[in-house]
Amino acid sequence: MSAQPGLARRLGTGDAVMIGLGSMVGAGIFAAFAPAAAAAGAGLLIGLAIAAVVAYCNATSSAQLAAQYPTSGGTYVYGRERLGQWPGFVAGWGFVIGKTASCAAMAMTFAAYAVPGPWQKPVAVAAVLALAAINYFGVTRTAAATRVIVSLVLVVLAVVIVAGLTSGAPALDGAEGLRVQGGWYGVLQSAGLLFFAFAGYARIATMGEEVKDPQRTIPRAILAALGLALVIYVLIAVSVLMTLGGSSVAISATPLADVVIARGWAGAEPLVRIGAAAAALGAPLALVAGVGRTSLAMARHQDLPRWLAAVHPRYQVPHRAEITLALVVSAIIVVADLRDAIGFSSFGVLVYYLIANIAAATQDAPHRRYAKAWQGLGAIGCVVLAATLPPTSILAGVAVLAIGVVYRLIRLRVSRPGPLH
Repeated sequence: MSAQPGLARRLGTGDAVMIGLGSMVGAGIFAAFAPAAAAAGAGLLIGLAIAAVVAYCNATSSAQLAAQYPTSGGTYVYGRERLGQWPGFVAGWGFVIGKTASCAAMAMTFAAYAVPGPWQKPVAVAAVLALAAINYFGVTRTAAATRVIVSLVLVVLAVVIVAGLTSGAPALDGAEGLRVQGGWYGVLQSAGLLFFAFAGYARIATMGEEVKDPQRTIPRAILAALGLALVIYVLIAVSVLMTLGGSSVAISATPLADVVIARGWAGAEPLVRIGAAAAALGAPLALVAGVGRTSLAMARHQDLPRWLAAVHPRYQVPHRAEITLALVVSAIIVVADLRDAIGFSSFGVLVYYLIANIAAATQDAPHRRYAKAWQGLGAIGCVVLAATLPPTSILAGVAVLAIGVVYRLIRLRVSRPGPLH
């Protein structure tokens, strides 16, 4: 075991569900439908169903593994324990790099909704630093802030659903926009893009060292958060398609705001924009916590610099990892525009869950909670969805993984250290 101090177990089931739900019902619900509709038109509903099935398989694997290994790090730890150091490293590296980029993209999305163009990058950096400060002073503050954001977002989504499903006739494309496009390839690509929105339940597993009674709490919280998110996504998807049609959704930068306008609820548009900004803010709030914990676990095994493994003596959070993450994300915001990073993030997350499914398939009977067939279906689903993402996303994802592999090879050749004891 590591000689580093452990994290405090302060999160109950409700807190864990809120953190997972805040990660899923966040900026993705305001941003993911447009690229999915561009790939498949109204076929995104089929893609949503496929993404949900793959997410369920992955959730059962994550829950089963987290119950056996209730510590920080998620699939990085599970891969190391069940498959070896290299699979664990690939999972952890993909998660850290992909979610760091996602954190930057979500911060910029927040700024795009909140302020005019010239102020967006400074405001995005300020938001990241503020969220890092919230996480720095303890995980219970992270959960409390997530509850406030999720509550606001759920109110906004309820307004969109009521407007989309109960108001007058659609104002835009009508039946012409309800066609499926792109065939099965387009549908599968939309599923891969929509999977981006479901990936938040991993945040619960990566924070396993801070959950009370983790063997019981983590599986329940993962499945509860996933189920709630799926219901919300289905209702929003139907509302958007019935109002705008697939072709209009594909070209809309703000499809949920367009729904309330098209249905004659223009007065609700500012509320929707506030909700979108809050959701975009909630996503990096949870991401900073999750990436910080995975970085902590990797640093404990020296797959990242050892000094990142420090835990604050008072607040009991991985403060160096979170500060470093905030600085890296801020630098990315300054030099890049990552609002189109959904495909890249999906690729990294699908690789992460591919390893999780394989790891769960190796667990013995006393630790098995779900049939092995779910892990097999999840692994196949991850491969298929990753392979049908946009080619640029696949190439970027492969390049990032290759950089990580080269880094670890150099580190092993130079120092050859073992895990911390």
